[in-house]
Amino acid sequence: MPVTRSQANINDKPFTFETGKYAAQAGGAVTVRYGDTIVFAAATVAKTTRPGIDWFPLTVDFEERLYAAGKIPGSFPRREGRPSEEGILTARLVDRPIRPLWPKGFKNDVQIIVSAWSSDQENDYDVLAVNAASAALHISNAPFEGPIGCVRVGTVDGKLTLNPTIQQLLESDLDLVVAGTRDSVMMVEAGADQVSESTLLEALALAQQGIAKLCDAQEELRKAAGKPKLDPAKPRRDEVKLGEVARFFEERLRAKLRNADKAQRESGLDELRAEAEARFVTKQENSSTAGPISSDEVGAEYERILEHEFRKAVTEENLRPDGRDTKTIRPLEIEVGVLPRAHGTGLFRRGQTQVLSVVTLGPSGDEQIIDTLSPVDTKRYMHHYNFPPYSVGEVRMMRGAGRREIGHGALGERALLPVIPTKEEFPYTIRVVSETLESNGSSSMASTCGSTLALMDAGVPIKEMIAGIAMGLVLEGGKYTILTDIQGLEDHYGDMDFKVTGSDKGITALQMDIKVKGITLEIMREALDQAREARLFILREMRQVIDKPRAELNAYAPRIDTVKINPDKIRDIIGPGGKMIRAIQSESGTNIEVEDDGTIRITGAKPEGREKARQMIEGLTRDAEVGEVFDGKVTRIMSIGAFVEYLPGKEGLVRASEISNERVNRIEDVVNIGDKVKVKVAEVDRQGRVNLSIRAVTESDPSSFEDRQRAERERFRERDGGDRGGFRGPPRPGGPGGSGGFRRGGPPSR
Repeated sequence: MPVTRSQANINDKPFTFETGKYAAQAGGAVTVRYGDTIVFAAATVAKTTRPGIDWFPLTVDFEERLYAAGKIPGSFPRREGRPSEEGILTARLVDRPIRPLWPKGFKNDVQIIVSAWSSDQENDYDVLAVNAASAALHISNAPFEGPIGCVRVGTVDGKLTLNPTIQQLLESDLDLVVAGTRDSVMMVEAGADQVSESTLLEALALAQQGIAKLCDAQEELRKAAGKPKLDPAKPRRDEVKLGEVARFFEERLRAKLRNADKAQRESGLDELRAEAEARFVTKQENSSTAGPISSDEVGAEYERILEHEFRKAVTEENLRPDGRDTKTIRPLEIEVGVLPRAHGTGLFRRGQTQVLSVVTLGPSGDEQIIDTLSPVDTKRYMHHYNFPPYSVGEVRMMRGAGRREIGHGALGERALLPVIPTKEEFPYTIRVVSETLESNGSSSMASTCGSTLALMDAGVPIKEMIAGIAMGLVLEGGKYTILTDIQGLEDHYGDMDFKVTGSDKGITALQMDIKVKGITLEIMREALDQAREARLFILREMRQVIDKPRAELNAYAPRIDTVKINPDKIRDIIGPGGKMIRAIQSESGTNIEVEDDGTIRITGAKPEGREKARQMIEGLTRDAEVGEVFDGKVTRIMSIGAFVEYLPGKEGLVRASEISNERVNRIEDVVNIGDKVKVKVAEVDRQGRVNLSIRAVTESDPSSFEDRQRAERERFRERDGGDRGGFRGPPRPGGPGGSGGFRRGGPPSR
């Protein structure tokens, strides 16, 4: 099979599509190259439709192969296992803009597998993955109504730029990923450092230019190497047979739909559907319809009429199921400090959506280690989102976090990241867990608000308060209506789920998914303006409860003391094989972290433990000066003297002549291993070795040596009748090799 290529130029670099070289048996297989980053995608469509399904079975998998970046997996088997969070987020990024672009009623299984084959650590692979998947579908036999293009927009030296490098993104105020068709936007994903709505719209307009080039390149590839498309069977509806069912729902459904309470509304709708099934499925003899009607057909009519009634009420009457107008936010309930032993908590309710966010603080050693293709290897701020079945009144198996939970958690994390203090400002690892206790739409935005409250309650000095809101859209008959604060029904039957988070100053995160074939920038502009009004309202309500981070950390949060030492002294803190640092942690009950620049962080709940660790560290890293006195412990005895540990991990030699003022025949007669003694630094030689003296401490102590001298003289005077004879010469302290003490008559001992 001949190799076919096409190319677009993005940011003055070739963006190359290629097919025909790999995976010839797949429905469509394409590699995309940008710089030295290469992504491969294969798309295959099942030949037949699965019977009895009422949903489109599209599956997208992203395979992270660490060989792409020259890495060996860090797991025990040394091979890739389940996808990382980054891999799952990339798969979601591919899925979201592709899913709406299929003929209505198409139910064949479609599988897309995307693999990162080469990562140059300069050009990110996630944008390439979306383009590769679109191209693979576009040249295959799948009735995909694409193609779509995908680009990233960032700021380089203050200028909006397409596909900036990973390094440039580190300095960028914006990280915006946009996917769309040649003329309209399909998906938006963004993190931003409080950028304005006008800047964001400029970035979207620039992205559309790049997307058009990528769509043209994919169209060129299809013309050269594309396969004939499947002709999907169009769904049929028997108007005669189902007419009576439709009239039944039309007469009764609207009244059931308009109920502000989710549980009551769903209960009423379920009863209505059950009544229709009992009437038209089980009692055919009483029905005037032509031919038997199945339960699936009744269900399909129910969904069709329900969607129609919802959309008609919104677009024609500006009336929503719970009676709100298009801009009204559901009632809010806000609380902080809910859990007494947690480091910080925030409870946020909006209508029938309730989220409890909980903060836990830890030392930097608790940072998450990331083993992916990304050049980032640790994460200091983490946001985890949970969605248990009871939150929507359901019963299902409890498993680990799914793709939805990971995606919502990542959005909440991205929303707060721009306002999290730096490690230098706040040297803690921060984990926030958002528990969805009740859900009726936009629980991810409730988790963003709850996380802000919890962080402030914990005393984390965030730079700004962040709130989030979910916007909806209904397109009907050439008209559109934008909805603020959508609930579950509006998300399900509407055309857009547009989540916006930010502060008073600007936007920090965006996520937009649509079910139609693209929307215009004008709709985006109006949605952003409406979202800003809602965001500012929620922020005002949050400030009524807590308006700034608490001045001090929670009493149960660990404290971190920071000590700065000379980096050359780090080895003294660590000790041989880590012996010394383990000893400090054990004795002080703290956790010690050492960085290459000499920064040492001491983490512990008890202040006395942190102070003890600080003293031990300072003792290990300070240099002894001649004349200093220490409390030491005898550690070794040799023939020349005793070794005394005068500071943790530091020993000095007390020679035999410096142990006592008396003659010392055996060292053990005066001191033994384990004895605690006071020592004075007598000398520090050129090699840094320290010579100590016990005798010098005694001599310099007026309450000991001098007092004994005076007492000895008095005894001589009393015995000899004053100062006549007897005592000869001044008392002589023992010197090197001397015996010390006093002698009556005769020369001093040598």
